[in-house]
Amino acid sequence: MDRLAYIGHATTMLRLGGTSILTDPLLGRRLGPLRRQAPQPAPELPEIPDVVLVSHAHRDHLDLPSLRRLPSSTPLIVPRGASRWVAKAGADRIREIGRGETISVDGVEVTGVEAAHDGRRDRWGTEIEALGYVISGGGKRVYFAGDTDLFEDMSDLGPLDVALLPVWGWGHSVGAGHLDPARAAEALERLRPRLAVPIHWGTFYPAGLRRLRPEALTDPPHEFARLAGKLAPEVEVRVLEPGSEMTLEDR
Repeated sequence: MDRLAYIGHATTMLRLGGTSILTDPLLGRRLGPLRRQAPQPAPELPEIPDVVLVSHAHRDHLDLPSLRRLPSSTPLIVPRGASRWVAKAGADRIREIGRGETISVDGVEVTGVEAAHDGRRDRWGTEIEALGYVISGGGKRVYFAGDTDLFEDMSDLGPLDVALLPVWGWGHSVGAGHLDPARAAEALERLRPRLAVPIHWGTFYPAGLRRLRPEALTDPPHEFARLAGKLAPEVEVRVLEPGSEMTLEDR
């Protein structure tokens, strides 16, 4: 049965037609000044995926300590230019992909699609394209957005069965190149999948800020669901808490 586990932040585990796909693994307890506010991933998680997708080179999406926990033989699909960073994690099966290109691996097809986001590793570093992915397998098409803002051709990504849409980030606000609940609801109006799951929320937060501004850890997915009900009422929205899992079949 096809399933989705929301590990936290942009880390999800998809099971499509018997293939396990891990997205943007961020598995540790901390990232710089950020602390994990959600359940710690299971210790066996890095051994499970058949393929790993990395959407862009930012440290909360391309996390070298997390990648080092994967078996070196795990296939990784990354944007063009990102392999030099991923190689530092000891991976030996890295395949680069560009926008509009498709790679077949372990029974699924992965297509790189546009992401309106700055993908450079560092502010002054070399430009690396940020990508979203459309994953086809088990008779389903799933859109994993990575990090993105709205873009003109978003409505051309369909038809989709599932959309994994970022609705927040790791602070008390989000900036350019990201979706907040309102923009994510507008994205849903363009995408029109059968099912939408909000991701990229409720997982990492600056140390100590939870006591002062706890709402950013809990409110964004529910605000997204409320607004989506107005803009795309035919789309089912399921809010998964970090660490939870669900089936992708119709209810």
